[in-house]
Amino acid sequence: MASSLSPIEYIRSVLSIFVFFVMFTISTPMIALLLILSFGKATNFIVENFGPFIAYPVLWTLGIKFNVIQHGEPVEPPVIYTINHSSTLDLVTMIALGLPHIRFVAKWELQYNPLFFIVGHLTGQVFIQRKKSEKAIRKLQNTYDRLHRDKLSIMVAPEGSRKHPGVIGPFKKGAFHMAIDLGFPIVPIYFEGNQELSLGGSLLSKSGTINAHIHPPIDTSGWEKETMDEHIKELRSKYLEWAGVEES
Repeated sequence: MASSLSPIEYIRSVLSIFVFFVMFTISTPMIALLLILSFGKATNFIVENFGPFIAYPVLWTLGIKFNVIQHGEPVEPPVIYTINHSSTLDLVTMIALGLPHIRFVAKWELQYNPLFFIVGHLTGQVFIQRKKSEKAIRKLQNTYDRLHRDKLSIMVAPEGSRKHPGVIGPFKKGAFHMAIDLGFPIVPIYFEGNQELSLGGSLLSKSGTINAHIHPPIDTSGWEKETMDEHIKELRSKYLEWAGVEES
């Protein structure tokens, strides 16, 4: 796959990996210090501002222009954001958004990196074992009190893993359980360009443009667990439409 990159794009990709970890390394002690000085009350400021602080230099190094396109009026937290997930670039673009009062659902394995472990736990991110669906749902349910109390939004990739068949993979039920249990609206975000620019499971990437489409919220107040499969199908159909592919 890397052979389809130009020499300049390959160099940019290698440099971007270095830039990502340098920015993350620089940010970690700053985050720890801010949390200590604020007695833990600066968490939202940190997540909303340090995400873009880390992500934009990476995107610039890759030669990627990142646009955020808001469809309709911005929503107030708490909500459940859903994203399409097919590329390692998603990690960069999701934190680049700098959404208010946001926490991320991340795969358990990210904790194997000590920087992700430290920053993730300091800022209250949610790490789940995606291959164990029941445990993943219980882990999400354990966050309910905190989400309600602090009016936090959460971002979930319903496909679970970036490795899936097709442009939009099958949706898992975790985000939909949360929507029903919490009564939060779902705000779909569609990343346009991530899959086309990214090459495989690394940050090797072509230069180009990525558009993050933030769509209007979907009211979930009338949803029931008995009709969950219908709601899953409806939301996945929207993503398939945005991706320009036939429903499968």
